[in-house]
Amino acid sequence: MCKTGCLLGPAVLLAVSSFLLAAEDRPPNVIVILTDDQGTIDANCFGAKDLVTPGIDGLAERGVRFTQFYAAAPVCSPSRAGLNTGRYPVRAGVPGNVSSQQGHAGMSPDQVTMAEMFRAAGYATAHVGKWHLGYTPDTMPNNQGFDHSFGHMGGCIDNYSHFFYWQGPNRHDLWRNGTEVYHDGRYFPDLMVDETVQFIEQQRERPFFVYFAINLPHYPYQGDAHWLEYYRELPYPRNLYAAFVSSMDARILRLTQALDRLNLRQQTIIVFQSDHGHSCEERAHFGGGNAGPYRGAKFSLFEGGIRVPAAISWPGRLPENAVRGQVAHSCDWLPTLAELCGVPLLNEDIDGRSLASVIRSDTAPTPHDSLHWTTGNSWAVRQGDWKLLGEPKDTSNKGELTADDKLFLVNLAEDAAEMRNMAAENPEVVNRLKSLHQQWIKGISAPVANPKR
Repeated sequence: MCKTGCLLGPAVLLAVSSFLLAAEDRPPNVIVILTDDQGTIDANCFGAKDLVTPGIDGLAERGVRFTQFYAAAPVCSPSRAGLNTGRYPVRAGVPGNVSSQQGHAGMSPDQVTMAEMFRAAGYATAHVGKWHLGYTPDTMPNNQGFDHSFGHMGGCIDNYSHFFYWQGPNRHDLWRNGTEVYHDGRYFPDLMVDETVQFIEQQRERPFFVYFAINLPHYPYQGDAHWLEYYRELPYPRNLYAAFVSSMDARILRLTQALDRLNLRQQTIIVFQSDHGHSCEERAHFGGGNAGPYRGAKFSLFEGGIRVPAAISWPGRLPENAVRGQVAHSCDWLPTLAELCGVPLLNEDIDGRSLASVIRSDTAPTPHDSLHWTTGNSWAVRQGDWKLLGEPKDTSNKGELTADDKLFLVNLAEDAAEMRNMAAENPEVVNRLKSLHQQWIKGISAPVANPKR
């Protein structure tokens, strides 16, 4: 019976039941939100006491928040390669940042991406935001599994002019499906939300996958005026960074509100993660972000460079307002989403492991025996609570490193801040972890057949 008391006819009942059955049988939509240069604790739900972040907090409240989640690298391109392929960056062919100049290649199209996995399963796929994985037709998003692409190909842009922001001659960098487009004066985070919502509205009759790679809070710090006013009492440069984080958060909130408006929130898995730690570069006013108790920042393999805020939300299907302390890694999202969505892997030769059991239970073991990182001549390996760093760099300048610290051993259960080198007193642990990492290096240098080509 309808609300006015009328009886629903058989045809209406059949249509309603068919709609409900279709919604139940249809695979979930997926949105992966990757933020840029966001500090380890830089959201209210991750420990910040001075930030307003209802959008990110809402994802944590309606999902699972991780406290020991690692990026694949402490810099942009390799981190993005790891997430998109499920492979360690060196195995994805992106050991460091790729060029931000047009005409320079990046990640090989032979790599199998998350977008290709979802597209093969019938999903509509979209990249919106930052790419930084190649600036040639073969390595731009439309040749890496994305039906639709909108954003900048290089590492950073001015959010109003959409020109590359760093060094060298000024050059415009805004593209839609391989064609340069101009939206002079429009705030790029707003363009991102508008583009994403339009894509979702057009594709809502089929499952969709969106890689929402927002370029905030990466420099240049260009927060909304009202947030700059709100944070005016915070010390510089935290005030500029905080305004940018809240500006980013407001766009994440707009995106989730659009899903609610379209009645798609409970049919949509949202993954949230920062690509690595906060920046202390001059262009970032030498800081502003916060790694909390952790040493290190962007470019560093200390915890502050690679331990990042991360969460997953699927209301009604996964735990809500839950916390997981198990060790996890950004390469894990690809197999995790494949399992949750019932989507087959296109390439099983990956380093990520499904976190589905961890997400559902706080007593499930981490799927990793060990984790490895490389950047420049620095490297790190973690096994259990032990972590060994080789040629470490501390971009947060929290302590002095000497010639005796070329091998730096910590027990994260005892010293999460990584301020005391325990290598001299634990030579057997150093040798074990060093050998483990050397074996891993040998393994990744071996040729591996790729099913894509």
